[in-house]
Amino acid sequence: MEFISLLDYLLLPIFLVIVFVVAYFFRDNLYPIGHPWREYFMPGLIAKVGGAIFIGLIYQYYYGGGDTANYHFHATVINSSFSESPSKWFNLILRIPPWYDGDYSDYISKLWWYEAPTEYTVGCITAFLGIITFTTYLPTAVLFGAISFTGIWALFQTFATKYPQYTRYIAWCTLFIPSTIMWGSGIFKDTICMFGLGWMTYGAFRMLLLRDFSLKNIVLTIVSFWLIASIKLYILLAFIPALLLWILFTYSHKISSATTRFAVKLFVIVACVGGFLIFSQKFAVELGKYSLENVANTSYVTSSYIAAVSGDDGTAYSLGDMDPSIGGMLKKFPLAVNVTLFRPYLWETRKPLQFLNAAEAFLFMWVTIKVLFGIGPRRVWKTIGSDPTIQFCLIFTIIFAFAVGLSSGNFGALSRYRIPCLPFYGIALVLIYYKHNPMEKNILSLRW
Repeated sequence: MEFISLLDYLLLPIFLVIVFVVAYFFRDNLYPIGHPWREYFMPGLIAKVGGAIFIGLIYQYYYGGGDTANYHFHATVINSSFSESPSKWFNLILRIPPWYDGDYSDYISKLWWYEAPTEYTVGCITAFLGIITFTTYLPTAVLFGAISFTGIWALFQTFATKYPQYTRYIAWCTLFIPSTIMWGSGIFKDTICMFGLGWMTYGAFRMLLLRDFSLKNIVLTIVSFWLIASIKLYILLAFIPALLLWILFTYSHKISSATTRFAVKLFVIVACVGGFLIFSQKFAVELGKYSLENVANTSYVTSSYIAAVSGDDGTAYSLGDMDPSIGGMLKKFPLAVNVTLFRPYLWETRKPLQFLNAAEAFLFMWVTIKVLFGIGPRRVWKTIGSDPTIQFCLIFTIIFAFAVGLSSGNFGALSRYRIPCLPFYGIALVLIYYKHNPMEKNILSLRW
């Protein structure tokens, strides 16, 4: 499928200039010379925009198509309606007409994701940006990368504000993880979700922990929540419990009585679990495959399907025989978390891109081992217990890693699905490590 044309290459330099002129303006006004965040702003943006272009070229000239091309195709069909009637374009963007509406049949008949709201949302966002870029792929991908950067920069700001002494290492974890650059920058669901996750974390931190209830924070948090709920609801199912416990552990330290503090924590945790069970039952229809009664079967079916279609190309993985029930799913907890964070192993790779994923996973495994045994399990546990932010990062990481590892069944899919938890896991490791080591010591070094 040819989705990159000569026009893409002609327009690409123009949009790059526009994006970077705007970026330099904001950097110089918000982060003047001497500001500790200034040095990371442009490299972070370059990484995201470069990642958007790179992955687009890979899908065009290596894979010959894929879901990113399909999103662009949907955008092309939607935007073709604009010349006939801007109102038709607007209605298609909002998915107002039913699929059988004859007035829209010329367009809806080509939109095979029209009845798939998750995928169609991405296509509509692509179409909206495509109005500016003449619906060309590479310029639109550049805008995706630049917009996504604002979300990941917001994530960086959140943790750099709280831990200014660790700014450099937080920048590594949020702005420069290779897989988040590659899979979280182009025209993908994951790009929009990373944008939303960054701004939602920022907004929640500003409002709930710093009590900054400005209109900007409220709007950004609501929009981010809606985007993630529309595209990948399961991210929220991991994020919200972690966020609630983050707030609980942060404020519980102000309770002087240890007994009262423990009682409050226990009450809130039980309330969260009970609330989740009630919510899952009351909104089972709305949650669909993510409801409690369906999630185990969904994970089983999804992983089995992906593993089957992967064939013998070396990308499939198995967690062993699994009973499609809640109990059977929980038995695979350690294996699922392990596969998300630390696999594929280097010896499991057969393709160049897969090797890059394996190298990244190896680094995460190495740093984890270095933290555990270099600091000691007891001190690691004590450090986690004393810092609510580390707890938040690890709770989100573990819940998310379990869900993704259980349901992916394929290293190619896993490399994309896991990217929301990687910055949080990296930040948790950095915070634990540097609370016990001098800042000059490189956490990635192979030396202990």
